[in-house]
This record gives sequence, C-alpha cells and structure tokens, in this order.
Amino acid sequence: MNMNFQFSGFQRKRWREVKPEENGPDGGKKSSPGNGGKKAAKGLALGLLAVFLIFSAINSFYTLNENTMAVVTTFGIPKAVSEAGPHFKLPYIQQVHKISKNIVGMAIGYDPDYDTEDHANSENNPAPVKSESEMITKDFNFVNVDFYIEYQVVDPIKYYVNRDTATEILKNLAQSYIRDTVGVYNVDDVITTGKAEIQGKVKEQLSSRVMAEDIGIGIYNVTIQDAQPPTEDVNNAFKAVEDAKQGMDTAVNEAKKYQSEQIPTANAKADKVKQDAEAYKQQRISEAEGQVARFNEMYAEYEKYPLITKKRMFYEAMEDVLPSLKVIIDSGDGTEKLLPLEPFSASTEGNGGQETGNQAEAYN
Repeated sequence: MNMNFQFSGFQRKRWREVKPEENGPDGGKKSSPGNGGKKAAKGLALGLLAVFLIFSAINSFYTLNENTMAVVTTFGIPKAVSEAGPHFKLPYIQQVHKISKNIVGMAIGYDPDYDTEDHANSENNPAPVKSESEMITKDFNFVNVDFYIEYQVVDPIKYYVNRDTATEILKNLAQSYIRDTVGVYNVDDVITTGKAEIQGKVKEQLSSRVMAEDIGIGIYNVTIQDAQPPTEDVNNAFKAVEDAKQGMDTAVNEAKKYQSEQIPTANAKADKVKQDAEAYKQQRISEAEGQVARFNEMYAEYEKYPLITKKRMFYEAMEDVLPSLKVIIDSGDGTEKLLPLEPFSASTEGNGGQETGNQAEAYN
C-alpha cells in the first residue's frame, strides 16, 4: 500500500526553519566547513613548496676531494670535472657520477676477499682460482701463477660510458696476455729468474691493448704475486734451485764488494810503482846522458892529444884504485910487477902464512 505524505507550503517552511544543522546552538547561522579546508590545503601546499625548494637547493651542489673526479651528465651528455672543491649543478637536470682517482687492484689467479668475516685472514691466505692461475709453459709443464694488476681511470668520460664492461674487458685481456707470455718461457724461468721479464712484457702488451680498446683505463703496474708448480715435490725442488741461485748471488755480491775494496789499494800501489819506475828511468837517463857527455868531451881531447890523454886517463884511474891498495910496483927488469904488502882478501884462521905465500907466488 503506497503512502504519500504531502506537506503544505507552511509546513515545509516551518521544517526548514527548525533544521538543526543550519542553526547554531545560539540560534545563529553556522559557518560553512569548506572555508577551513581551503586554508589547510593552502598551508600544506606552501609547506610542500618550501620542502621542494630546500631539497632543490641542497641538490644544486656537490663536492669533490683530491682523490675523486666526476662526470656530470646534462640530458645524457657527459662532461668531466676534476677540480677539488664544491661545484654547482642544475637540480633534476644534471646528474653527477663520481669516479675515484685512486689506483685500483685486480687479482688474477686467487681471490683475496673469500673470507668476508675476516678480511685479514683472506689477505694472508687467499683462496686459489685454478681456472685463472693454472697455465702451461714452453717445456709443457704445468705451473700456477698469481698476478696482481694495478690500473687507474685516465679518462673519466670514456670510463663512464664503458663502466658496465670496462673491468670485465680488462680482466679478459689480462688473462689472455698472461697466458701468451707465460707460454713462451720454461717452467724454471717462470718460477725463478724470469719473473721480472714476464711482468714487463705483460704490462707492455696489456697497456697497448687497453689503450686501443679506449675504455678510459690505464695500466699502472703488473706484478707476479706467486709462481709455483702444482705438486709439492716439484715445488720443493724449485725452492732448492732458488736458494742455490740466491747463494750464488750473495757470493757474487761479496766478491764484488771485495773487488771494490781492493781495487783502490791495488791502483794506489800500481801508481807508486809507476812513479818510482819513472823516477828511476829519468835518473838512469840523466846518468847516461852525463856519461855520454863526459865521453864525448874526453874523446874530443883524445883526438887532439892522444898520448897525453892516455896518460891522464891512466893517472886518474890509478888515483882511484891505488889509495885502497897496499902494493909495491917493481919494474927493475923492465917488467912491472905488483907485490902486495897484505892479502887482497881476509885470510882464514890458521892458514894466514900459507895464503900469503901462495899470493906472493902467484904474483911472481
């Protein structure tokens, strides 16, 4: 059954006048709730704007230290920044990608960070990676060689462009050149005396190839960390060889030290002998020249007066000889005889008279 309620015009007017939501408790008109919502929304918008401006101001600056450079991209276009200090950038438009200037190391043949809970234990006992370290030498021997590659970013833009693949490319190239170089040496050279040469060749070839790849990386150094045969017996044999070579080097160094100590003394002695010989040479030359000069003078006098010169020479000789002799010269029968008054040599004990008689008989 449908019930229709109809209100007269008076009743409808009366009902509107007594609606509680339109009149306040004091009978006055109640304020509209839309005004307060608008004020709250305006305050919230101002707060968000302030936060946005503060965040934008903070995001407009970045700082670089001495060991860091940056690549700033503006709509994808990169630009390198290397000066240390604060720098300005456009917020939300420019992006900053910081790159370290430090030298970075890469281990090949071992894992230095296998023990994440004790990093010191990892450094002292690195885990071997046989797939990287095991190689074949020229004489078909197996050897385990660990390398340490040190590299540095030299072109930040190129490194940023290749940042996802640069390290992997470097490692693959390093392994390739390491195996090629080790493969042309005998195993004893790889383990003992050939390490420095191998390191130099790998560094030279790897540097040239990385430069050609143009990935923004430069090779700083290549070092062989360890090289040993895969078996313990062979390793001990090579250690013995290495000890012997070190002993040889020690002996050579000691010999060189002794040589460096003795050579100055020997040179000084040689110089003294040479000086003495030179002085004796000059002395003998002077004496010879003097004798030649006297002989020439005497010969010149002899050519002028032969007889007188002969007698003078004889008398001069006698003046030199006779004072030390005690003799009698007898020329009574036309023959000159020398009669000694005492023996020319000392007589032996017990036979003085017999020796004197023998000398007299000899002169007779």
